[in-house]
Amino acid sequence: MIYSTFAQVYDTLMDADLYADWRDYVTARVTPAGQPLLELAGGSGSLALLLDEAGFAVTDFDLSGDMLALAEQKIDAQGRDIPLILGDMRDLTDMPTYAVVTCFDDSICYMADLATVQTVFEQVFSVLEPGGDFLFDAHSLYQMDTVFPGYMYNYQTEDYAFMWHSYEGEVPHSVEHDLTFFVYDEKLDAYHPLIETHHERTYAVSDYVSALTAAGFTDIEVTADFGQGPVQDDSTRWFFRGKKPEQSKAHLADQLA
Repeated sequence: MIYSTFAQVYDTLMDADLYADWRDYVTARVTPAGQPLLELAGGSGSLALLLDEAGFAVTDFDLSGDMLALAEQKIDAQGRDIPLILGDMRDLTDMPTYAVVTCFDDSICYMADLATVQTVFEQVFSVLEPGGDFLFDAHSLYQMDTVFPGYMYNYQTEDYAFMWHSYEGEVPHSVEHDLTFFVYDEKLDAYHPLIETHHERTYAVSDYVSALTAAGFTDIEVTADFGQGPVQDDSTRWFFRGKKPEQSKAHLADQLA
């Protein structure tokens, strides 16, 4: 599983301030009032806890059991009640409905192609309540094509070392991240290497908007800087918000039948 080893050092590598920024992006657009919120790719639970504290009834949904195990530890430590669901956001069949669905930290960029992104949008639409909000972010073309290729980052503690190297992917606007961990093994009194490769891909803003529209979303808003400004040529991350109409096309068809 893609985060099987990454989960061990995930919280150390992540900038904690980003979680507050994602929370603020949501609460600036949806007033928390106890409504159910599904956090897709919710991972280790840091954002789920902040959204829960803000006043949403959060469910943390993730593909990785290792990440959800981290989330469970945090949630239990704070005495909170946040459901954890192991699943794939490409299939939300049998899920309940939610007033809000989020998908942050460029998680949508892990989808293999635009058709799969479209599938995710359709699945999200199916579990949103009428009038509900879908909020997500994605890497920009600038980030994927200019910033990431050749990017390198190294980090070391007493317990582990981490090396991150990014390079251009095989398809347009894609990148591959080689992540190498050296985790200390007490039994061997040595560092054990663990290697993962993450594949990400993004698309033009117009492609995301078209996919959202095709899925049924309206009132689509696209911004940068956690919603603080318009998209610029050198914006590194885009933020999207779409609404499910109060009466969906399917509902209107049923009424007219």
